[in-house]
Amino acid sequence: MADHAKQQGGSRLPDRHPTADFFICDIFDALPKDDLASMEHPLFSLSTRADLRVLSYSHNGVEVTVTPSVRGRATLFDKDILIYCISQLMAAINAGQPISRTLHLRAHDLLVATNRETSGDGYRRLVDAFERLAGTRITTNIATAEIEETTGFGLIETWQIQRRTRGGRMVSVRVTLAEWLFRAVLSKSVLTLSRDYFRLRKPLERRIYELARKHCGYQPEWRISLPVLAHKSGSASPLRVFRRMVRDMIAADHLPDYELAEEPGDMIHVRPRRVALAPGEGPHLSPEALDEARRLIQGADAYALEAEWRSWWLATGRPRLRSSDAAFLGWVRKKAGAGGRQ
Repeated sequence: MADHAKQQGGSRLPDRHPTADFFICDIFDALPKDDLASMEHPLFSLSTRADLRVLSYSHNGVEVTVTPSVRGRATLFDKDILIYCISQLMAAINAGQPISRTLHLRAHDLLVATNRETSGDGYRRLVDAFERLAGTRITTNIATAEIEETTGFGLIETWQIQRRTRGGRMVSVRVTLAEWLFRAVLSKSVLTLSRDYFRLRKPLERRIYELARKHCGYQPEWRISLPVLAHKSGSASPLRVFRRMVRDMIAADHLPDYELAEEPGDMIHVRPRRVALAPGEGPHLSPEALDEARRLIQGADAYALEAEWRSWWLATGRPRLRSSDAAFLGWVRKKAGAGGRQ
């Protein structure tokens, strides 16, 4: 069945947790992170039903075979779990804390951070997602941290519910990530996503946002042919159906950070959105924070740094900040050469 027939609804999901405590923290710790390899290659199914097809993908020397379990191939919505795990690991690295491949997570925090329902159905769907992630097997020669190897692995190695409520609802869970994904985190082969990524209702919207974030970033523009976009997205739809879905996406204009346009010759033009703050809107900085920014980057225009940071804060989903000064100075330190990608 074509992807178009499986994706219902044309609007974004509601922001179910606008004041979630998970996001009230340092800006670099709060924002979701995604690994470059799975942003580049279509490891996840776009279907919202059990996808039992074996995916064979080849592009620019990279070969990928994704084999589902009896529960189906892991979906792009299942990937939310990996994004959450990567975000937690990167937050720990930025805070100077030791990390390992095994994470202990509160299920409720995961659901809230990824804009999922915290009802009983939400917890049941989370269990199904863990099953698909653990059961999906990948054979590939993808290079992470500049190491290329042909190998087979799962998207996660193991998972275990460690505590339940009296009613049987999952409370805490332990997850061990695949070695390749952990290696991507250690090498900081990750990019920041907008929080609004989790509000995208259609899997194809999420997948094209990933590709735009990976290839366009903050550059002025990126162009890609429709057939190549269809191939890289992992869509199983005929090209004419895929073209219609992309046109619908262009008309709806729901992608965070980016806007799409169709050009002659079956080309898609991607541009970052121009964002601006109204006078007095957004986080405010103290004079002491601006003085510290001048010290951190000798000769810099502190007000220009403030304007750049405020624009970046807006473009990345307006995350809630526990301390505007601390978030700004963390951004300045990173800009001054602490490493990593924004």
